[in-house]
Amino acid sequence: MAIRSVVFDVGETLMDDSTFWGSWADWLGVPRHTLAALVGAVTALGHDNVEALRLICPDFDLAAERQAREEAGQGETISESDLYPDVRPALSALKANGLWVGIAGNQTTRAAELLAALDLPVDAIATSGQWGVAKPSTEFYDYLIAWAPGAPDEIVYVGDHPVNDILPAKAAGLHTAHIRRGPWGYLHADDQEVKENATWRINSLTELASLLTTPAG
Repeated sequence: MAIRSVVFDVGETLMDDSTFWGSWADWLGVPRHTLAALVGAVTALGHDNVEALRLICPDFDLAAERQAREEAGQGETISESDLYPDVRPALSALKANGLWVGIAGNQTTRAAELLAALDLPVDAIATSGQWGVAKPSTEFYDYLIAWAPGAPDEIVYVGDHPVNDILPAKAAGLHTAHIRRGPWGYLHADDQEVKENATWRINSLTELASLLTTPAG
């Protein structure tokens, strides 16, 4: 199997989302454990995580609230402490093996800037905010295939979310790696759909790096 490119989802693949959700809890004026529990509840129901915010504020408008937070000096942040410990070693190992490494997820344009500021060992970073399309749409994966070097079956997409990551990436012809962490990753790790559509099922990014040892051709 010749793999040329490895592309990573962001939330709960590269980043622990505790800070992200904690900041929303603080903004909405509820205890952090309350929002965490609601995120877990909507995850178990198979709903988008933003529904947890709407349970607190039924008329919640994500774009408007993001803008309000920026204007209040409480905007989006991503720091080194948000990264899972295996991120830098795994990305560096993949690069050392001659693979092209990218990051592409459902994040804002601002998130792309914040990720770039971390100076991760990757070749490129892109977000749905920049592309104007979001997972799980086929358009997102069309952009990804045009962006990352190689044919679809030479690209691996790594993520925790079956519906956003594994199923549509596999349908687009990519190889997929499902990582067992974060609410979605743990909850659906043993789902039959994940077993059937994930080329690899992993518990860490270091594990993936050890599997992908074929240099780029």
